[in-house]
Amino acid sequence: MPKEALFTDLIREHQGLLFKVTSIYTDNKQDQEDLFQEVVYQLWKYFDSFRNESKISTWMYRVGMNTAITHLKRKRRRPDSISIADTVIKETDITKDEIYEERLRLLYRQLKQLNTLDMGLIFLLLEGKRYKEIAEITGLEASNVGTRISRIKKKLKTNMNKL
Repeated sequence: MPKEALFTDLIREHQGLLFKVTSIYTDNKQDQEDLFQEVVYQLWKYFDSFRNESKISTWMYRVGMNTAITHLKRKRRRPDSISIADTVIKETDITKDEIYEERLRLLYRQLKQLNTLDMGLIFLLLEGKRYKEIAEITGLEASNVGTRISRIKKKLKTNMNKL
C-alpha cells in the first residue's frame, strides 16, 4: 500500500482521537479546525520516523498533544488573539439531563483553567489511558503521572465544590 494511502487510512481511523486532542486545547471551532490541520501536518511530517516502538495511537497522542501545546504557547504570545468564545458542549444522545450538562460545562471550564500539561494528563485519563501509557505519551515517569493526576483530581474536586 502506498505511503499516502496508509497515512490517509490512519487519519480516518483515528480522527476521533485527533478531534478530542484538538478540542480540549481550543476554545472555538475555527481554532479547533486550524489545530486539527496542524496536527495532521505534523503527523505527516514525522510519519516516516514512527518506529513501531509503541502503539500508533500512543504516537499520535504524543504528536497531537505536543503540537497542541506548542500552538497554545504561540497563541498566548499574541495578545491580540484572545478568544472570547465560551467552551461549547455539544448535546449528546447519551443524556439530555440539564443538571448533568451544567456540571459538565462547569468541569470543562475548570479543565480550561489547568496548565497545559495537567489538562493533557486529565484528558488522557478521561480517555481511559492507564498511567503507563500516559507516561509514554507525555514522557513523564508513571509514578509522576499518578502523583500529578491525584493532585489535579483534588484541585478539581475542591474547585467544583466551591461552585
